[in-house]
Amino acid sequence: MKLKTVGVKNIRYPVKIREKGGGLQETVASITLQVSIPRQYRETCISTFIAVLNKYQDEMSVRIFPELLAEVRDGLQAEAAHVEMTFPYFIQKHAPVTGTPSLMEYTCRFTGGIGRDENFILSVWVPSTTLCPCSKEISEYGAHNQRAEINLNVTFSGFIWVEDLIGMVEAGASCEVFALLKRPDEKYVTERAYDNPMFVEDVVRRVAESARRHPNIQWFSVGVESFESIHKHSAYAYVDSRDI
Repeated sequence: MKLKTVGVKNIRYPVKIREKGGGLQETVASITLQVSIPRQYRETCISTFIAVLNKYQDEMSVRIFPELLAEVRDGLQAEAAHVEMTFPYFIQKHAPVTGTPSLMEYTCRFTGGIGRDENFILSVWVPSTTLCPCSKEISEYGAHNQRAEINLNVTFSGFIWVEDLIGMVEAGASCEVFALLKRPDEKYVTERAYDNPMFVEDVVRRVAESARRHPNIQWFSVGVESFESIHKHSAYAYVDSRDI
């Protein structure tokens, strides 16, 4: 019997991610690595996967993935290889008024394939604030706002920094989110969101337009989930650049 794929799933592994500022950020990734193996192979050769991960753990990047996948594929004489690596990534942000520094966590993912589906997808999940335009319009004072999560996935030519994608996404919401705010900062983000009301559809369109204008992005998808503050349900919108 020929198995479709064989591999390891959700293995936790320390890796180092290259930062835009020039350093290496140490983090822990959840990695799924699998191959399509020939019929005559009866062993999963888990040691091959672990050995390759150990070799490249000191600098995981877009440029490394093709080498990593090729080594796994060739080592197992596989038809194709696929990897997903999801990890927390931290960026130092400064509060908008007081400039107070704090570390903001973002979820990121590298997805790559070699053989059948030769591509590389960079994904980011970015927490943001949305404020309801309808609530603002019908209310004599105030408007309900909520935290939203924006997911941007891209394929690209050349090179793109994770930091640049996150910045692109944050610019598309009513207001960005910070890990630490003092009172003058709270006033700013509250009023910023109030002056910039958006439905999830508006956020998707704004982020999509920014992605379309980026010279290196070839394909993208954007999904926005707003965790509604006055409803039990969430609001959601999604777009794929192939449908635009």
